[in-house]
Amino acid sequence: MNHVQIFVGSVVHSLSLQHLEIIDDALLIVRDGRIIALGQAASEQDILQSFGIVDYDVHQLPPDDFLMPGFVDTHNHAPQYAQRGLGQGMHILDWLDKITFPNEAKFEDPAHARRIYSGCVAGFLRQGITTASYYGSRHAPATKILADECLRQGQRALVGKCNMNRNAPDFYRDESVEASVEETEDCIAHLKSIDPAGDLVRYVVTPRFAITCDNGLLARLGAIAKRDNLAIQTHFNEAEQEMKATRDLFPEFDCEADLYEHFQLLNNRSILAHCCFMSEYELDKLSVHDAGVAHCPIANMTVGGGFMTAPVRAFLRKGIEVGLGTDSGGGFSSSILDAMRQALIASNAREVATDGTDKGLSLEELFYMATLGGARVCNFDAKIGNFEVGKEFDALWISGNASGVMAPCEPEDSTRTIFEKFLMTGDDRNINKVYVRGRVVKQ
Repeated sequence: MNHVQIFVGSVVHSLSLQHLEIIDDALLIVRDGRIIALGQAASEQDILQSFGIVDYDVHQLPPDDFLMPGFVDTHNHAPQYAQRGLGQGMHILDWLDKITFPNEAKFEDPAHARRIYSGCVAGFLRQGITTASYYGSRHAPATKILADECLRQGQRALVGKCNMNRNAPDFYRDESVEASVEETEDCIAHLKSIDPAGDLVRYVVTPRFAITCDNGLLARLGAIAKRDNLAIQTHFNEAEQEMKATRDLFPEFDCEADLYEHFQLLNNRSILAHCCFMSEYELDKLSVHDAGVAHCPIANMTVGGGFMTAPVRAFLRKGIEVGLGTDSGGGFSSSILDAMRQALIASNAREVATDGTDKGLSLEELFYMATLGGARVCNFDAKIGNFEVGKEFDALWISGNASGVMAPCEPEDSTRTIFEKFLMTGDDRNINKVYVRGRVVKQ
């Protein structure tokens, strides 16, 4: 193709957990969806000549606009898109039985799946989520529809059929270990057929959590993940009610870390959602295995049974990667911006609860979790997460003066000030364009 796009204006991205880079008057060059240069606009001609570029499109950002990497949602239940906000305040197992399982059972109907998933993927792209780790329903046909929809709309995604063969209603569980595994293999084959190189869509092994999977199913899923080197996602130490039920079902294990390790489901491809209650032993276990955490602060405080402030600072001290998750129906918002704000509140509450031992999160840390940290949790960081040369251009064009509720930009505002105003007061109306691999997927 040799299509070259040149962006001139302000750029904001994370280089590390603590290091936020802001480049005013930046020149960012994208060729065929991949970043080939990032520097100062003053050197534009020198850069163009060095790459032999003569044919290109120039995009000049207005003074109050900036580019940033796309958001990464590390924990998202796609079937719950239509039930968001329902059952807030309920304990987790009650919420599953009364709200979630009946809703997810509807995805046995492919027409229903197409309708909801079409709006789901479009809705998340509209809010700047260029990458999502999706739990599907337990139905293989619907899961394949979700993967197809991500590919069609151009969203980068991990997609997995939800495995669950016990402790769920008869109308919503896998018939047997063999049936669950067979449908999983069918979904894996489908994703390989529609995106052989995994450029946009990849399969993620998805035992819902240990409560809904017996030993035989967990063992088979662990073997599949190891065989194909697949990502893994599950819920981990989410709520006291869930943890007690897990201990009752698996008395041979002292904790969930040992349980998932035993079944080959704890490694550097594991995405562990919530992790609200962690012992020092389990923190060390996650660190040793290089597992990632999907921090879902909104769901943690509204569904589950209590105001649960996950020990994010403890994860970071141990070198455990943390990304943010919307949890879709588990909370009231599908916005990563809202997840960042709630994560800030949760971290401040955690600081008080620990008498200052766990300091509140900084804006740099929150933004890192929403972008590069999330990419690392999902093992996409070689491709996305920031604007490092060689990575693919998954980006958001943010307009500071879009009509909406964002705090207004003042003439004296620096890029840093406008950036902070967007993170704390902006919404999807400020997201002017969304790019995945250099292609506009929302405008």
